[in-house]
Amino acid sequence: MRLVAGLGNPGRKYARTRHNIGFLCLEAFASKKGLAFKHQKKIKGSIARHKDTLLLKPTTYMNLSGESVKAALDYYRIPLTELVVIHDDLDLGVGRLRLREKGGTGGHKGLSSILAHLGEDTFKRIRFGIGDSGRLDASDYVLSRFVEEEGDTVIESIREVTEIIEALADDEDFTTLMNRHNVRANEHDENDD
Repeated sequence: MRLVAGLGNPGRKYARTRHNIGFLCLEAFASKKGLAFKHQKKIKGSIARHKDTLLLKPTTYMNLSGESVKAALDYYRIPLTELVVIHDDLDLGVGRLRLREKGGTGGHKGLSSILAHLGEDTFKRIRFGIGDSGRLDASDYVLSRFVEEEGDTVIESIREVTEIIEALADDEDFTTLMNRHNVRANEHDENDD
């Protein structure tokens, strides 16, 4: 059993914001597979299941994501080695993906909360680029919506994340996925130069 947690904020106000890209990826996968999320009060989140993979959307708000992730890991007895977190990343261009086996928080409040609750940063991540805030305050920027010209890139990257989730559900090794997708991302970056 593994847990794929997509980070975001609950409620319509935040539904399509950059900070909710983790939710958007899980919702796209669930829609593709005909899955429904069910709220589970005991884990402070909504869960859907595909094969031996649980999809979690914490309903704690971003800054308290760790409460839900920890509760889900404990309740379902999932080891930390089987946790994958999908989150937005200001340091990557819009739609750029980077898979990592561990790492710091980069100032991301959701990751900071998870780290605080788990006590270690060895969980896997799918970093989804939302671009640089430029002149906007970072907290305002992450709660803004993608603009029209970013749409195709974001949709294509969400589709790629759904493929990664499917591969994980089929027991493909995360390191193999990381090597394949990060190489693809690097080739894409070189073609942009």
